[in-house]
Order: sequence, then C-alpha cells, then structure tokens
Amino acid sequence: MRPATATAAAVTTLIGVGAAAVAAGRYASHAALRAADRPLPGDPRLTVHATPPGAVVMTRSLASLRPGTYGLEGSGVHAVVGEVLSGVPHDADTVVRRLVRVTEGELKPGTKVRLTPQVHRGDPAGALGIEHSEVLVPGELGALPAWFVPGPRSTWVIAVHGLGTTREHTMNVLGCLHALQFPVLSLAYRGDSGAPRPPDGLGNLGDSEWRDLDAAVRHAVRYGAERVIVHGWSVGASMALHAAANSGLRDRISGVVLDSPVLEWEATVRALAAARRTPAPLLPLAVRAAQGRTGAHGDRLAEAGDPKSLAVPTLIFHGPDDTLAPWRGSRQLAARRPDLVTLHTVPQAPHAAMWNADPKGYEEVLRRFLTPLM
Repeated sequence: MRPATATAAAVTTLIGVGAAAVAAGRYASHAALRAADRPLPGDPRLTVHATPPGAVVMTRSLASLRPGTYGLEGSGVHAVVGEVLSGVPHDADTVVRRLVRVTEGELKPGTKVRLTPQVHRGDPAGALGIEHSEVLVPGELGALPAWFVPGPRSTWVIAVHGLGTTREHTMNVLGCLHALQFPVLSLAYRGDSGAPRPPDGLGNLGDSEWRDLDAAVRHAVRYGAERVIVHGWSVGASMALHAAANSGLRDRISGVVLDSPVLEWEATVRALAAARRTPAPLLPLAVRAAQGRTGAHGDRLAEAGDPKSLAVPTLIFHGPDDTLAPWRGSRQLAARRPDLVTLHTVPQAPHAAMWNADPKGYEEVLRRFLTPLM
C-alpha cells in the first residue's frame, strides 16, 4: 500500500473510532441524564409472595430488609410498607414487612414491585388531608406547577424534589412543616410532568434547574414571604445551594436543608450510567459527553457547594449507603463550615431516602433546625 493510501486509511479508521466513541458517550450520557422524575435504577424488582393481614411477604434482599417506611410501587400498584416483622411465618428467602396501606391497585402473589422513597400519591389534600392550592410559578421556560400550602408564618419553605421522584416526594415532610405552621411551596421544575421540557430533554443535575427554584423564590417574595428556607432532595439540594449562592434574592434565603445533595456531578453521572447497565469502558465517555451535551460544568457545581459560598444555616441529611451521590462531599462541607453546617448521618438509607430510614428522627432533627429560623 502506498504511504498516502496507508495514511488515509489510518485517518479514516481513527475518525471512525472517534465517531463511535462520541456516539457511545452520547448514548451513555443520555442513559444517565434522562428526565429527573423517571424511576432511578439500581434497586431490585421484588416479588410479592403473600399478603397476610397487615403484612406483605416479598423477596428477601438488602433492599427489602432496609429499616424504615417506604413506598412499594409496581405496574398499577402503590402501597406503603413499614418495619420488618419477625413474628410472621415465612420462607428463608423472603422477608415480611408491615403493610401500612395500599393506595393504588392490589398487592397479590406474583406482583412485581420496587421500594421507593415516595410514600404518598396524589396531592396534599388527598394524601394528607392538608388544604392547598394549585399555583403556577412563572419560570424562564414557562409556567411551573406548584402546590401551595398556606401557613401563618412570614418565612416560607420551598420544597424541591430530586432524581427519580416527583413533587409527591416532598409530601414526606409536608405534615411536619404544616404542623410548624410554615407556608410551603412544593415545586415541579423543568422536565417534570406538567412543567416545561428542557431544550434537550435531559437533566443538568441542578446546573440549569436552579433557575426554576430562583423563580419560585421570587414568587414567594412577591406573595408575601419575608424569608425563605429551601428544602431540597438530591438534585433539588444542589439547586438549593445554587440559589443560596447565586439568586438575585439570596438575601431572602435564611436557611437550606439538603437531603442527599449531589455535590460531585461526575460521580453521580457515572453511578447513574452504570446502574442503567452502561458498559464500564463507556463510563468516562459518559461523563465527558454529559458535560458537552448539557453544559453541566464541574467548576460551577463545585462553586455552589464551596464552603466559602455558604452564608446561611445549613442542615444536611446524608449517609454512607448513598451510592448515587457520595456523602464525602457532605462530610467535607460540614467539617469546613461547622459554624453554619450541621450534618445528620443516616445509615442504611439509599439516595434521597433519609426520611424513610427514620421518619421520627428526621422530623425531630428538622424541627430543631427550623425553630430558630421561624
């Protein structure tokens, strides 16, 4: 083969390999960054074996043995399960949990389900008996649906869900916040059902979504809030840090509550892509493609979580069993700003399920944090 021909063939091969790598990276990043309210991967599907009175018997696994209260969801079915029970006969490869209620469909032998941190379905009135109104918050991409629960205080709480959930997830703590008499605004943001679609259909791990939270802060102030506390889960927690650092109304934000915050976006992209069965060699490509496609920028995300950027009291719920958002960032933040940051460690809880692992303990810690900010 002539030198020129050989060189051309080599270049063509390299271009082909490069194009394939780019395509593979885009595929992997899309797997990681699909819309925020799609169910998260990772937890196993469980089979219901029996439903004795007040209980459900299902596949034994690390997930089904977790302590606490969880939603149980499958095709056309949603239920709530409590603690693991020891006094009910069952096979060695199963586990028995207390059945709190069935909110949709029917649990029967053979039903396939997953545990989810979303305990409630519907809206605050139907799920909790709490009066609320549906409002629309003007956002940069269009109107953002939100639930508004009135309260007598001049400090509002804005609740923002995260990866794999919807604003229904915020109802886990809504009863506690309502009892403390806070007005609460529970926001649906870009990518959620009923909210504007992101331009590329992908999530940005808070890097662009925080502007929807900023719109919610402006809405709250416009309608009477003197101060605002932001309670965010997962990406919602990252959005809270962005807003506290960058909002034009950041002086009105008097505190933030972070549940399972995404502080290291590269690690979260890798974990999401891996959990969606992306081959290991493609994971570095997924991270690079995610940054290129969405504009997610490590410096901006790190900047929002920089200890020097914190200016308000901050409560973090996080634990070592979170495989999607490593908790080392939360520990470092707490260690570097002990004057402002309180870290409440929650063991045996997956991502964004810190309340589920210990509802009473979570709400007591939350109450103590919020009381001085009322």
